[in-house]
Amino acid sequence: MIAIGLEGSANKLGVGIMLHPKDGSPAQILSNIRHTYVPPPGEGFLPKDTAQHHRAWFVKLVKQSLKDSGVRVEDVDCICYTKGPGMGGPLQSVAVGARMLSLLWGKPLVGVNHCVGHIEMGRQVTGASNPIVLYVSGGNTQVIAYSSHRYRIFGETLDIAVGNCLDRFARVLGISNDPAPGYNIEQLAKKGAQLVEIPYAVKGMDCSFSGILGHIETLANSLGLNGVSGGACDDAAQNDLDGNSQSNGKSKITQADLCFSLQETIYAMLVEITERAMAHVGSKDVLIVGGVASNERLQEMMGIMARDRGGNVFATDERYSIDNGIMIAQAGLMAYKQGFRTELEDATCTQRFRTDDVFVTWRD
Repeated sequence: MIAIGLEGSANKLGVGIMLHPKDGSPAQILSNIRHTYVPPPGEGFLPKDTAQHHRAWFVKLVKQSLKDSGVRVEDVDCICYTKGPGMGGPLQSVAVGARMLSLLWGKPLVGVNHCVGHIEMGRQVTGASNPIVLYVSGGNTQVIAYSSHRYRIFGETLDIAVGNCLDRFARVLGISNDPAPGYNIEQLAKKGAQLVEIPYAVKGMDCSFSGILGHIETLANSLGLNGVSGGACDDAAQNDLDGNSQSNGKSKITQADLCFSLQETIYAMLVEITERAMAHVGSKDVLIVGGVASNERLQEMMGIMARDRGGNVFATDERYSIDNGIMIAQAGLMAYKQGFRTELEDATCTQRFRTDDVFVTWRD
């Protein structure tokens, strides 16, 4: 069986083609391409502009994906698309594109939960059978465990997602959005030398990041470490961000120190709630999925905790952790094989589509 997956819940438009051999041998990734809308430094991506980007690139990526995979239209069994959660405009653009292909090619549709797509792709690539899942991205932060055909949410963010926290702080510093603001924060954090105390907000199994963001943003502004000219760094500052520092009376705090402190604090929070979920269900393994999952420091901290508990941490590289079409094809094809279909009149999208709303028929 062959499925084409269409992802566009945020600023990345992805198209992937997945083959599930009928003899039960391992699945094959035939194509996995994407194109990212990158706004100027100091700015986030707006739904309207992102939706326009997806409409402009949709047909190009579908054609390129078919060409790269060598798959003919008549070979495709189903068209899988992201139904939600995500940003309304971008989701709608991809849903319209999916309906267009369904009518044009005469193929059935499968609406896929974006979060479940991340989980199933992570399980497929790493081989993790039944781990605790930490799902961290620009729009979502959840600790998840599987039970009785549902992915149960044990803890989540109470306000903004961890990825959104990182992205918005990158805007404060005027850091480039290319290739991703979170990635640039990570590179700066590696140069940080001192840990600045900032709030730590864990509430039971849940986390809160908006207060942390507000505190460190105020700190950056008071030290003169925010981006100049309304958020955009000049060339010298952009080339050597950690060189821009101000004295606090005792030692100099740099942008790199703030990035380091932010990462250490929020990732410690994530490790804490993940370990609590592991203790509750008796699991030793952790699977990290979502765009933030590719962060090396988060993987390192989670790995230390998991090893102390006699377990392992599983994570994928940026090909599969960052939003992509192949994860939608993977999850959609698993549902399709169980008889799930999305009728054309129901092939809509929703910004709020909870992970635990999905009935996972393909797992025991």
